[in-house]
Amino acid sequence: MTPSGKPGKKSVMLNPEPDGKLKDCFLSLSSEAKELYLNDTVPVLDAIPSPLQFYRDWVAPNKPVIFRGAVKKWPAIKKWTIKYLREKIGEKHVSVAVTPNGYADAPQGEYFVMPEERNMIFKDFLDIMENPDSQPGVFYIQKQNSNFTEEFPEILGDAATDVPWFSEALGKEPDAVNFWMGDHRAVTSMHKDHYENIYCVVSGYKDFILLPPSDTPWIPYKSYAAGVYKETNPGKFVIEEDAETGVVPWVCIDPLKPDLNAYPQYKHSSPVHCRVHAGDALYLPSLWYHHVRQSHGCIAVNFWYDMEYDVKYNYYKFIQNLCWKEVEL
Repeated sequence: MTPSGKPGKKSVMLNPEPDGKLKDCFLSLSSEAKELYLNDTVPVLDAIPSPLQFYRDWVAPNKPVIFRGAVKKWPAIKKWTIKYLREKIGEKHVSVAVTPNGYADAPQGEYFVMPEERNMIFKDFLDIMENPDSQPGVFYIQKQNSNFTEEFPEILGDAATDVPWFSEALGKEPDAVNFWMGDHRAVTSMHKDHYENIYCVVSGYKDFILLPPSDTPWIPYKSYAAGVYKETNPGKFVIEEDAETGVVPWVCIDPLKPDLNAYPQYKHSSPVHCRVHAGDALYLPSLWYHHVRQSHGCIAVNFWYDMEYDVKYNYYKFIQNLCWKEVEL
């Protein structure tokens, strides 16, 4: 895998390890967050609370929680086998992300690389899920443009277009509903979203690494030239620079094997790990950093609700502005 161009500028670290009084203040922030409201693990509840109780206990304090069996009554839980999906929508054309290594929308060298987007017949994608070695590359349906409602209307009735108790708690409908299915090698690199997210697993499981917004000073970012994977020959991918997208700031540490020599500030972070099983739903609060892996062929549907840009967001941006400064590497 080789780049077909070179970045137009040197790599820039956006938030080097803080020092002095500022570092002391950030350490106090992290320590107090853990003492006052954060949990060492992601709580698992067997019952869904009322919308008001959910908002009070989880949305207002911005804390993740898993609801066991939240979507176990969806027909999709039993229906969405490969056989059913092939018979129901096998002839449909769908958008599939293809990468050489499973990392789409992730740093690769000096680039932030996006996947090659392929328009595929769904049954061909399902064939690859059943026999992943039949094609070079890692295949993942992961387009985050409300692809569930846009590309899969035939099976909407097997799941849902919103989560009623979640919508009532937030007082709004989802901005997007996304369908996810892919190879166990597909990884979502660490990032955060400006959404309240309810992530529902239909089959298999998802593994999350979560870090709270109060860890912002300890999560390193770099600026990357944007690129896109392109398969030029079977199994041979190059990175084509995407000048239109330009420079992308992105988390530059892999939480699975963090390089503490390069990014020593990460040792002060407080990651929590959780597994979300079929039928369960994870409430992933806005601005929480997350890294995601999955079992092979895992299917999930998530619902994005726009966050409130209130004092929580103001404080987050204040902390980010205090710790961010450009340092050429």
